[in-house]
Amino acid sequence: MCRHICNGKRQSSVPRTLFLAACAAGIGGTFQYGYNISVINAPTKPIQHFINETWVQRHGAPISEHHLTLLWSVIVSVFTLGGFLGASLGGTLSIRFGRKGTLLLNNAFSLLATVFMGLSYPTRTFELLIAGRFLVGLNAGIGICVQPLYLGEISPKAYRGVMAMGTSIFITGGIFTGQVIGLRELLGKEDYWPILLSTICIPAILQLIFLPWFPESPRYLLIDKGDRNKCKEALKQLYGSGGFQAEEEDMERERTELIGVKPMRPWQLFSDRSLRWQLTTIIFLCAAQQLNGINAIYFYANYVFTRAGIPEDKIPYVTIGTGACECLTALTCGMLVDSLGRRILIIGGYSLMTLWCIIITLSLTYQDYAPWVPYISMSCIFAFILSFGLGPGGVTNILITELFTQSSRPAAYVTGGSINWLGFFLVGMFFPFIVMGLQQYCFLVFLGVCCLVATYIYFVVPETKNKTFLEIKQEFQSHYGKQKSDKSNQGRSSALLRSTDM
Repeated sequence: MCRHICNGKRQSSVPRTLFLAACAAGIGGTFQYGYNISVINAPTKPIQHFINETWVQRHGAPISEHHLTLLWSVIVSVFTLGGFLGASLGGTLSIRFGRKGTLLLNNAFSLLATVFMGLSYPTRTFELLIAGRFLVGLNAGIGICVQPLYLGEISPKAYRGVMAMGTSIFITGGIFTGQVIGLRELLGKEDYWPILLSTICIPAILQLIFLPWFPESPRYLLIDKGDRNKCKEALKQLYGSGGFQAEEEDMERERTELIGVKPMRPWQLFSDRSLRWQLTTIIFLCAAQQLNGINAIYFYANYVFTRAGIPEDKIPYVTIGTGACECLTALTCGMLVDSLGRRILIIGGYSLMTLWCIIITLSLTYQDYAPWVPYISMSCIFAFILSFGLGPGGVTNILITELFTQSSRPAAYVTGGSINWLGFFLVGMFFPFIVMGLQQYCFLVFLGVCCLVATYIYFVVPETKNKTFLEIKQEFQSHYGKQKSDKSNQGRSSALLRSTDM
């Protein structure tokens, strides 16, 4: 994120305002998503103990094991339901209030969740934890929908990929931060869990302080609002004076193309035949994000680390290493995405994940064959995470931005985000049963998913690097329009031959 385009030429460094705008959007956006996924793991036992104490005070008897497990499952999984609702609302809010405006308003859910979860312990009301987790899910759902939309629209096309990687960087940064903050040496002590859960207010406050200093998306201002003056002011602030002519011309062409076209609703995407392959691609990629085996890797991590001889009290520190791996690969992908392109990273990432699925299945199957086999399993865990972060983890969000134009992009993010959150919820509910049923052979299923996605991208999705949104749209239309025309011509020729034979 350290270079930019200025009048079509590369300059040595990105304007500081553009870089800082990405940071301001990310800290209260997808950072919250990653942070709230990982921060809930550390206080599992203290919160369950709190629920039992509260139950005894209310009913005079301890809570049953079944009801305790059910309540804890609700506290954890209600986050995904809030996320699903947030993703469904994100597109509509971004059209009505703007990308920046929606990100700012979204912090209200995080601050309210902080109040609920902070008050749960002194008021002895564990139901506030459920309400708070739902609200942080709502915040994360809106953030993961709107933040990449904002980053994709404020970026010059030649560096749109590396800027859009900010989404993945802040997700992995949030996961890693949550893992570190949850250590016993910091806020992971039993009595500190209300403070730990209340720390979600910090990213929200930081965004409310810093994001107002940066402009709204120039594309939103010009294409959706028709305000050329504000658009020019935003471009000048982001790129510097004289550094935005090419981008302004590109926006103007897109605005002309979309005159009279209203922003699409999610259900309208399914009836637009010109977007059929783009929509299929996004649905396919977002579903694969949850079904590619990354959740299985984390599920098996503790087991593999234990078999490798790592003491149980040291496993949280090794787990932090997995979070550090994701951060490292997100940064690496950010440096490579605009030089190597999107296709090679996502195809290469899924291909490597296919290989690791084979090796980890074999290593888990023959775990007791020799003392060194568990170390192969442990190496595969880190290799799988590195491969995921190198391509699928970051490039998926970039493609959602690039495969759609201004009128359909918010609806595409709603559709992709909803599928992602729904998959997240279903995986959380049923995944443990799948793993218990298939055991290590579940990775053969994920092998099939990874191989299928890599093949689909290879044959269907064109390279989008250094192309305008209109050029990408026209490439899809020309390629698949030609195929449709060829099929139609073949059909007419066959009919003509049959009539001649008669």
